[in-house]
Amino acid sequence: MRIVAILNQKGGVGKTTTAVNLGAALALRGRKVLLIDADPQGNLSDHLGVDPLEAPASVYDVLLGEATVDEATVATSTPGLGVVPSHPDLAAAEQELAGELGRELRLRKALRALPADRYDWVLIDCPPSLGLLSLNAMAAAGSVLITVQTEYFAMRGLGQLDRIVHMVREHVNPELEILGILPTLVNPVTKLAREVIQEVRAHYGERVFATRIRQNVRLAEAPGYQDHIFAYEPGSAGAEDYAALAAELEGDASSEDATTQQVDTGPTRDDDVGDDAEPTVESHHAVVPEPSPPAADGAQAAAAPEAMHAATAVAEIPRAFVLPADLLGPDGRVRMPPPRLL
Repeated sequence: MRIVAILNQKGGVGKTTTAVNLGAALALRGRKVLLIDADPQGNLSDHLGVDPLEAPASVYDVLLGEATVDEATVATSTPGLGVVPSHPDLAAAEQELAGELGRELRLRKALRALPADRYDWVLIDCPPSLGLLSLNAMAAAGSVLITVQTEYFAMRGLGQLDRIVHMVREHVNPELEILGILPTLVNPVTKLAREVIQEVRAHYGERVFATRIRQNVRLAEAPGYQDHIFAYEPGSAGAEDYAALAAELEGDASSEDATTQQVDTGPTRDDDVGDDAEPTVESHHAVVPEPSPPAADGAQAAAAPEAMHAATAVAEIPRAFVLPADLLGPDGRVRMPPPRLL
């Protein structure tokens, strides 16, 4: 049974998305997988349609010793994939356990009570902080998977996480290691993403996964349908990336070469990047205005500067965001509605 804590002290870097979809990818490969939602926000539970208030128990009860892992596990629609949900009361767990001896070992004790062959993989979704809940996850895990968004502050956060993992290894869990660093929300067509990945690789070498999770609209939509990417859109780039990550984790031959080639060639489908991505040449066509009927020489000369300005303003808008003509003012700017009085 391999226990992995998915960690980063920064929010919005793909921890929950990775826990859900990597877990689903492993389950679809025939593995028995348990997901543990150790984040009080409960996003993992919500992602898979598990209501913590209706579940028989939660990770909060497990930490307090009031339920076993088996009693708190909820089955999902995917065979082999189970969830220990979060609970709103989990936010108070640090205060409730503050005076307890061995409070950082509660989750490890609960997981060690399971038969060794109960699960092949246990993935723990950690909160965006390095408090008691994350410490419990690192104490219980054999390794840490760190998700890194490809942005400027990535290296600074990685350095802090590296020190924290070293301290936990030294004082709490000597077996803890970094399983790998996973670049997420990657837009392969941007120079920034490539530079950040190169910088991370320069510092961490082979500890950086060959797989990179691209920006993908379908990954963002799947939680709204309370399912993982393989059920929501199995042909999407997000499904491809998490399937490649599962293959890489399990040591499949050729997964590294295939993934690197897939990422380096940039987006290959319309759902690869989100609305905030830099537009590619193919998606940024100018809009040519319809020719107007001939006008008198004087009127044509007077209207020429205004028409040219309006046409230029419209041409700068990407095809997907062309606005109706009645929303553009004479100066080419979007007309704003008058403020509403409350």
